[in-house]
Amino acid sequence: MHVVVIGAGEVGTSIAGSLASDHEVVVVDVDPDRAEQLKYEIDVLTIAGDGTTSDIQTAADVGRADMVIACTDDDQTNLVACGTAKTLGDGFTIARVKSTDFLRTWQGNEGAFGVDFMVCTDLLTAENIVRVIGLPAAIDVDPFASGLVQMAEFEIAEGSPVAGQTVSEADRFESLTFVGLFRDGELTIPRGDTGIEAGDRAVVIGSPESVQAFATDVAPEATPDEADDIVIVGGSEIGYQTARLLGERELRPRVVEKDQDRARWLAEQLPKSVVMEHDATDAEFLTRENVDDSDIVVTALGSDEQNLLVAVLAKRLGVDRVIAVVDSPDYVTVFEEIGIDIAINPRTVTAEEITRFTYESVAENIAVLENDQAEVLELELTEGCALVGRPISEMVSEIDARFVIGAITRDHQLVTPRGDTVLKPGDHVILLVDSDSVSEIASMA
Repeated sequence: MHVVVIGAGEVGTSIAGSLASDHEVVVVDVDPDRAEQLKYEIDVLTIAGDGTTSDIQTAADVGRADMVIACTDDDQTNLVACGTAKTLGDGFTIARVKSTDFLRTWQGNEGAFGVDFMVCTDLLTAENIVRVIGLPAAIDVDPFASGLVQMAEFEIAEGSPVAGQTVSEADRFESLTFVGLFRDGELTIPRGDTGIEAGDRAVVIGSPESVQAFATDVAPEATPDEADDIVIVGGSEIGYQTARLLGERELRPRVVEKDQDRARWLAEQLPKSVVMEHDATDAEFLTRENVDDSDIVVTALGSDEQNLLVAVLAKRLGVDRVIAVVDSPDYVTVFEEIGIDIAINPRTVTAEEITRFTYESVAENIAVLENDQAEVLELELTEGCALVGRPISEMVSEIDARFVIGAITRDHQLVTPRGDTVLKPGDHVILLVDSDSVSEIASMA
């Protein structure tokens, strides 16, 4: 597949890196130095220039492109780039936008702006935050198989009941599978006798009920039955969308917004939220409003520095769980290292969603873990494919790739995989795969 990626920022680089090994990828960026650097970083063809112009797109051979992905930081640039691409060829166009106004226009008339698929960064980030709020002990949650299956990643804290246990001791749930352990940044495919240590990140796949029950085992104090006291600091688009989505779940978050006009607008738009007009960096205000007693604080202010300040202040006041929006991927580790529970980067979320879509020809769904070290795939098995007709234990021993089958759905029912389970055509298989083996495993479906 010939893919043209317009924009070599964090999003474009991540997408190009994911696709480069299996596709013919061309990356266009207005910065000549960045284009030259990327050529050697991920071994793709790069072109320096304005990706909205027909001359540059012609140089990138957009006319024969199967897919054009416009993912610069500017919404209008991405929309114009897709429109230009439609005049040169019939490739499938994907545009990244931040504005939900553009998204609503496109949803009302799909194909508007010359865009075949639109990804809204702010809405995606809000949806990610809401999923994590629904499972407070987790640092990442993704649904699979139309919600029948969840993948969740947990950080094992010092003092966690499962720290010091083996996988077989911790895995006491019939419809749950341990599929990965990240330790010191390295992926381990766990066995029953693999030990779990504080600081590990454990990835499990199973029914939502079993994942919730495991979360209680991992961090019983951090997993209330319902996180019903939620404070959102910052009425940005991400903050607004998060509050709106929580309201749809019959939760009533409190929103703190400093700007008077924005606070008034939020109060009108969010009937299920309490909007407070105040500076969230005022510790006395936070104490007076009992923010320190809340279950979760989400920081969604306009800059990483502001979010860091409020997140640290919330932790010092004793908030159980703090989720911070971090615009720069380089700062995610900084937030986590100083004790912020979850740092969500909108660019990473967007890159994952676009990559997920580009994989649709081979995978129903995809989640990317730990800086693209591993991926969780949902594959629908076809008649005669290499994964059907044999017990899982036999199949795994014969395939030279690192992967673990976490769950199977068959006729809309969850099947927990065991060594003697035989896969059948039509099964939906959710599995964790080492990133280097994704193409090999996907081709077997």
